[in-house]
Amino acid sequence: MTRSVPIHSDLLAVEERLNFFDYDRGGLEELFLKLEEPSFRARQVLQWMYHRRVTDIGAMTDLSLALRRRLKRSMSFDLPVITQDQESIDGTRKWLLQLADGNGIETVFIPEENRKTLCVSSQAGCALNCAFCATARLGFSRNLTAAEIIGQLWLAEQILNKDQPGSSSITNVVMMGMGEPLLNYSAVVTAMRLMLDDLSFGLSRRRVTLSTAGLVPAIDRLAEDCPVSLAVSLHASDDALRDQLVPLNRKYPISTLLDACRRYVRRDSRGQVTFEYIMLEGVNDSAQQAFELCTLLADVPAKVNLIPYNDVSGTGFKASSTTAIEIFRDVLLRAGIMTITRKNRGRDIDAACGQLAGRVSRQGGESVAGSS
Repeated sequence: MTRSVPIHSDLLAVEERLNFFDYDRGGLEELFLKLEEPSFRARQVLQWMYHRRVTDIGAMTDLSLALRRRLKRSMSFDLPVITQDQESIDGTRKWLLQLADGNGIETVFIPEENRKTLCVSSQAGCALNCAFCATARLGFSRNLTAAEIIGQLWLAEQILNKDQPGSSSITNVVMMGMGEPLLNYSAVVTAMRLMLDDLSFGLSRRRVTLSTAGLVPAIDRLAEDCPVSLAVSLHASDDALRDQLVPLNRKYPISTLLDACRRYVRRDSRGQVTFEYIMLEGVNDSAQQAFELCTLLADVPAKVNLIPYNDVSGTGFKASSTTAIEIFRDVLLRAGIMTITRKNRGRDIDAACGQLAGRVSRQGGESVAGSS
């Protein structure tokens, strides 16, 4: 089911002002200190924005009238605009969000019995060119701002709480939408800090997951700056194949990547890395490749997600059979590796893993839309 949402031109206006949604608590504290205001103003504003969901500076009555007037002249609360709302037969929802420059990104909500997960995008398009991914076929337009990232969560909460009064809100966030999060490091970390902050969304670190194709230096930085749960798009048990599927592997091969994963979980005795492995018929789904994967992960605290491939036009790949996936899974389980076969959710609205596309504007003004 698809619902079109009217676009109002005033909502897309680009103001020459700073955006409150671009700031985490530390950033807002610095901002207020520069305005010669006490740092606790940041706490007040965050509570208005995220707890009371107020985006009118004039309504923030615990700020002085003079400060409110000053902020109204220099600050804004700009967010993306939802232009399409699709709902799958399995309850998954996908929203197309239009950005001020005309780019479009997609955000997916996946309700399950014990969790309600939002899959968030970090870039308009993607530059990594993974062979099986719909986003890669669009090319890369630009990084999202922190406001455009956290805005996906803010808007989703607003819609879901409106549609289901009294229901629990989003419990988990995965940075697994369009783009490579670690190539947009600063904005992604700012947004994730807001996800974790009790003054905004208050999620635990184990309920926020960042998925990466394997930018090793940024993985090490993340361990210091914002150590959320880590997922790695592995998809192969040897470098020759991973070079083809995930070209970034040519710069950071599997051994280098796994060393970074070991460093990442070293500080947390309960920590583990989730390795994502998309199942491609006749490419990476043999029992021998499963045994090789067991050897690779033997000394890495790991969980493996086996992902049935979702068709993307023009890639030439096919999904592994159910039997092949089960054999592969059983090899890993017998080796003591926690392994889950991910359920296909939202396939009928192109919201499943690897299918997100949106719309990106390339240099020179060309606009490229995905199949969704």
